[in-house]
Amino acid sequence: MIKLLLATRNAKKLGELRRILVAEGIEGVEVIGLADVPEFPEAPETAPDFEGNALAKAQDAAAATGLPAIADDSGISVDALNGMPGVLSARWSGKHGDDEANLDLVLAQLSDTPDERMGAAFVCAAALVVPGGDETVVRGEWRGSLIRERRGTNGFGYDPIFVPEGESRTSAELEPSEKDEASHRGKALRALVGELRKLAG
Repeated sequence: MIKLLLATRNAKKLGELRRILVAEGIEGVEVIGLADVPEFPEAPETAPDFEGNALAKAQDAAAATGLPAIADDSGISVDALNGMPGVLSARWSGKHGDDEANLDLVLAQLSDTPDERMGAAFVCAAALVVPGGDETVVRGEWRGSLIRERRGTNGFGYDPIFVPEGESRTSAELEPSEKDEASHRGKALRALVGELRKLAG
């Protein structure tokens, strides 16, 4: 059984990767999170793009633990805000991880934007670093548009105001399995499946 470190403390992200491995029939890989390994200094996310942040996090995790490590950096890119919040999504309101404040600020910034110009995309870059081996960086995008009223409780971050293309529900109203199938993170993680199969041997 190979241990694979997903460099996160987010239980929903861990669950998502575990479900994808099961769905892809990959056995012999145990996904663990940062809570399962001794603490190590985590470098701040200073890269200007998702790919750079994901790779730096995965490199740190692999170097500190000696385990193959996956890290992701994700956020929302709003067309009317010239692609922002982007890499600043989690701390857009100034405080890291305050979902409600981040949502309030984005909606306030879009208050004069007409509904038909509320296009946005969730973006996820995921990096897999194997100690002494390969480094792989992939990207997934999920297009849609924003609405002004929060709906749904299944997601986190900007999910309650994001309606994916072809959907009438927000991503916070989708079932976890539906979200895995379509989401930016699901797409990015599935793009690593070939490398994960090699790891599993």
